[in-house]
Amino acid sequence: MNKIYRMVDVNINRVAEGLRVLEDLARFYYTESQLTEEIKKIRHRVRKAANNLYLQFLSQRDSANDLGFDISQKNNLDNKTNIKALILGNFKRVQEGLRVIEETLKVAGYYELSKVYEACRYDAYTVERLYFARFNKIIKKNVLDTDLYCLTAEEYSKGRNNIEVVQQMIEAGVKIIQYREKDKKMLYKYEECKKIREMTKAAGVTFIVNDDIDIALLVKADGVHIGQEDLPIEKVRELVGDEMIVGLSTHSPLQAQDAIERGADYIGVGPIFKTFTKKDVCDPVGLEYLEYVVKNVDTPFVAIGGIKEHNVADVISRGAKCVAMVTEIVGAEDIKQKIESIRKTIKSVENKDSIL
Repeated sequence: MNKIYRMVDVNINRVAEGLRVLEDLARFYYTESQLTEEIKKIRHRVRKAANNLYLQFLSQRDSANDLGFDISQKNNLDNKTNIKALILGNFKRVQEGLRVIEETLKVAGYYELSKVYEACRYDAYTVERLYFARFNKIIKKNVLDTDLYCLTAEEYSKGRNNIEVVQQMIEAGVKIIQYREKDKKMLYKYEECKKIREMTKAAGVTFIVNDDIDIALLVKADGVHIGQEDLPIEKVRELVGDEMIVGLSTHSPLQAQDAIERGADYIGVGPIFKTFTKKDVCDPVGLEYLEYVVKNVDTPFVAIGGIKEHNVADVISRGAKCVAMVTEIVGAEDIKQKIESIRKTIKSVENKDSIL
């Protein structure tokens, strides 16, 4: 029976440590007061519920001879490469540890106490859902926290296929890429998207699929982008769920406000200038609409439509932080060099504005 006390002690410590990691992330990284308070409540309950058994726990504690330490030192199973993995790993540690406490307390004859830890476990499941809802909002809020939003357009790519073009975009440091091919067969688009998803995921690049919601779901893309005449955004959200990014093209202040009210994670603003990459595109909306969005919209947005290296300064100087380009990049002789050149232009405008 003494070894049972050791198991409970180890898992109370494990659970409390996991909760502390989650609490500090909520408090210092996300500055989320509600989550911080909810996690803190669970942590205190975990620590205090078994206070009467504290001396028994201490008497059986033997950290120096714990087999787990040597096992952990010999592998990297607990490695965390990003914040999401850190959050997920610690929630699983908490929930699994609570289950061990709950079951071992029953064997030790503390049934009523075991039910306290069972309640903590269910509370942890609820907080996990709230935590990831907040996490997803933050990820989406930062989705356009980059300078260039690149799109595919194979017919303008000088004989190169989309895989080659995307690879060069990735090597140039592009952080968000949209697959847009209107006229290809579905199977061909699916195969291309499957490969591009592999490439972008390995490189940590956000991958958006234009229009084809079914393909986006099948390849597990990060998001979809739709137009004003596509499926209603509410129905798209029903299909893709809350985690997937949904972007919506807008061409007027009314459409921008409507998109935000209906749940768009980001909006496309344009076409700023005349563009020939879409056959059914509306007339240019000009820089005036961009200026409206800069002043009145908090939702992330990307300026798009006819933007080239020679006019990107006009777009950036009006307040755009992220710009979409198609033919200017896919049609360049040297894609990486073109992206570098465009970025120098963008940076020079930003530096000039910061001085002013």
